[in-house]
Parts: sequence; structure tokens; C-alpha cells
Amino acid sequence: MKFRVINWVIFIALCLIWGSSFELMKLGMFENHDLSKPLLTPYQVASLRMISAGVIMIPFALKALKEVPKHLLHYLVLSGLLGSFFPAFLFCVAETKIGGGIAGSLNSLTPLFVIIVGALFFKLVTNTQKIIGVLIGLSGSCVLIYANTKGEAIPNYLSIGYVIVATFLYGINVNMITKKLTGVPSTQIAAVAFCSLIIPSLIILFITGYFNLPLGETKYIMATSASSVLGVLGTAVASILFYVLMKRAGGLFASTVTYGIPFVAIGWGLIHHEAISIIHIIGLIIILCGVYLANK
Repeated sequence: MKFRVINWVIFIALCLIWGSSFELMKLGMFENHDLSKPLLTPYQVASLRMISAGVIMIPFALKALKEVPKHLLHYLVLSGLLGSFFPAFLFCVAETKIGGGIAGSLNSLTPLFVIIVGALFFKLVTNTQKIIGVLIGLSGSCVLIYANTKGEAIPNYLSIGYVIVATFLYGINVNMITKKLTGVPSTQIAAVAFCSLIIPSLIILFITGYFNLPLGETKYIMATSASSVLGVLGTAVASILFYVLMKRAGGLFASTVTYGIPFVAIGWGLIHHEAISIIHIIGLIIILCGVYLANK
């Protein structure tokens, strides 16, 4: 019983952290959420996120490099690319055109891709109940997408496609960690993965002209701070918790964290005076039913 309670505590913590990450992306890219007042580019926000996550993990990486078997190091670097680097850029670019609520809802596709990728490429064995649970949760996320786009202009489907690609990469990463890195401690996976991303992220910051900006101005200090917090909490700390949850409860249960993210994303919407309709509530109830069934 205690084992399961701890799993759910980690689950809720991840929902809160990752659900808030969409808010932090907006704070980094736009002044006061005003799309007409851009601050940092999505590439700069994503790069700062990766750098801050990598820097905080350097002490752990130095130890990990001595202990992790050499033949597994490329899997750790690949995990950083698939599970953090590319998705970070995809989500930031997407949020220049779509809202955090939509992005958070689309993130619920991850468990479906965990099953699809696992069955096709990793010989994952699952059962009908889990598949039905994931599909129910997915249908709930579709309701949320509808609720967030109802009454608005036609959504930017290219941006929606970016988020879908990111969730597909998450599905690959979850299966790879479960199959290839079972014996590697969670902190070591995160440390090596994130530290390997520092140099390419610095190069992107340089190319995009970040260091030529008036970084001493308050608005840029706030934008950089939001992006850095996004890296420390939303990437480094959250990823360690996610790896721990995967090892404790399995990849499918861990991936259903994405079902809780819309709750937090919509909560931030309320703070910013966004209307929450009965359709939102129905979508959230459907998602909860899917999470319960998939993990029963």
C-alpha cells in the first residue's frame, strides 16, 4: 500500500511541475503573455532550459561517467535528445501559435505512443484493458482539445503536429529506458543526458543572438529566469522523478502522467481569466476514467 501511495505522490508532483511548464514557456517568450510583445525566441527559451538542466546536474554527471558502463553511454545521450532536447524545441515553437491548454492536452498522446512504439519496436506485451484505458484517456484529451479550440479561429495544425511529434519521441524514450537502462540509476540517466546537451544548446543561443540582447533589462531577466526555472524544475528534477516512477511502476503508468497535465494547464488558464466550460469538465472526467482503467 505504501509503495503505491509513493507512486501516486510522484505522479501528482510530476503533473504539477510539467503542467506549469507551459506557463513558464509563455513567460520566457512573451511579456505578460502578450503575443504582440515577444521577448526570447522559442529556440532561446528551449536552449536556456537545456543549459540550466545540464548545469545543475554536472556534479552528478561526473560521478555517473565513472560508474555507468561505457557501452550504455550512447543510450543516455540518446535519451537526452529524444526525451528532452527535441521535445523542448518542438513545444516552444508550437506555443507561439497554440495555447498551453491545447499543448498540455495533446501531451496526453504519450501513453498511446508508448504502447504503439513498444509493440512495434520493443516487443512490449500489453493487454486489452490497458489499451482500452489509454484510448479512453486519449478520447478525453480530444474533448479537451475541442473545448480549447471551440469558438476560435482554425487551429494551427502545423504547431499541433509539432506537439504530436514530441509525444512520439517521448514514447520512444520511455520504451528505450525501460528496455535498455533498467539497471542504471535514475539520477545517472538524467545527469549524463542533460550534461551532453549543454554545448549544442550554447551554440544555438549564440547563433540566435541571445547574447546580443539587452539582458540587463528587467523583462529579459524575468524571461531568462522563467526559462531557467523551467530547466531546473521542469526538466532536471521532473525527469529524475519520471525515471524513478518508470522504474517503480513501469513505463505505461509513468507515461499516464501526461493525462494529469491538462488539469494544471487549465488551472493556469483560470488564473489568467480563461473561461472553463462544462466540456472541459467532461474531458477531465473521461481522462480520469482512462487513467484508472489503464492502471487498475
